[in-house]
Amino acid sequence: QVQLVESGGGFVEAGGSLRLSCAASTTEFTDMGWFRQAIGKQREFVARTGRSGTFTAGALEGRFTISRDNSKTTVYLNMTSLKPEDTGVYYCYLDPLMESRAWGQGTQVTVSS
Repeated sequence: QVQLVESGGGFVEAGGSLRLSCAASTTEFTDMGWFRQAIGKQREFVARTGRSGTFTAGALEGRFTISRDNSKTTVYLNMTSLKPEDTGVYYCYLDPLMESRAWGQGTQVTVSS
């Protein structure tokens, strides 16, 4: 079973930056990426990278950047110019070749105004 380990969340003031990491236990996948969920809201797509290319949600482009390390098993989400509305739980995901989507446990990001 695929395992994803996330890290890097925390508390930051508005305008600050954070980098999230997600380490996967497999190289057999098509895409990895991030969703986020604020309290009382639906989970929303943030960014992905992999065989389908690299893509960031339009509203986040310019502030959020997804990248992958040379081993291709760790993805990063660099977040800059953070706003209070970026507060939420950020979930890493991975689409394995032969299994259904795997999710990380989530990491909390809190941006103060």
